[in-house]
Amino acid sequence: MSPASHEPRESFGPGLMTKVRRLPERARYDRAAVHAILDEGWVCHLGFPAGDRAAVLPTLYARVEDILYLHGAPANHALRSTEAAVGACVAVTLVDGLVLARSAFHHSVNYRSVVCYGPASEVTDLEEKRAAMLAIVDHVLPGRAGDARPPSKEELRATRVTKFVIAEASAKVRAGGPKEDPEDLALEGIWAGEVPLRVVAGNPVPDSGVAAPVPGYVRRYNRPRL
Repeated sequence: MSPASHEPRESFGPGLMTKVRRLPERARYDRAAVHAILDEGWVCHLGFPAGDRAAVLPTLYARVEDILYLHGAPANHALRSTEAAVGACVAVTLVDGLVLARSAFHHSVNYRSVVCYGPASEVTDLEEKRAAMLAIVDHVLPGRAGDARPPSKEELRATRVTKFVIAEASAKVRAGGPKEDPEDLALEGIWAGEVPLRVVAGNPVPDSGVAAPVPGYVRRYNRPRL
């Protein structure tokens, strides 16, 4: 059995929790934009209740259609609390550049972010669990799941997998140079502009005792902007 699927939707919002009110022109609600940001990121931040407080923790994830899969130890407090809550929140942010303005006030960053809300539940079906764990491996490095030994039954029992269904989501995107006040444009001697940022992979370093050649998907690895 593969990870569960849901009927595709063209848009995730705007909804009660995800409507962008600050700079709404930067908002994106379409499914393709939300998926692209989720697929490019590695780490999400999971918000969950911790007793009478709120907590946020970073964790790896994988997207399969409109589902995010998270994993941890069987007794993982964050996952168990997320499953027990009425709803959960997951956020992913990609930073694309530093934006330097003439004034300190207008300095910014270029970014693409997604905030998702929805219900979460534990995955108990072993085949869905196995598929979800392999999806996380492939999300980190596409092609790797086909080479690595799949999880054993013992490893599946030693892992908790949580399924987060994206019920509502919004993306927010900033791009381009600084937004200057007209009176600041005449200031002299101050450089302004953008410093683009991107992820660059270094040379692969084999583990001790590895004689196998470096796979092509490792040699060619990069994290392209989707």
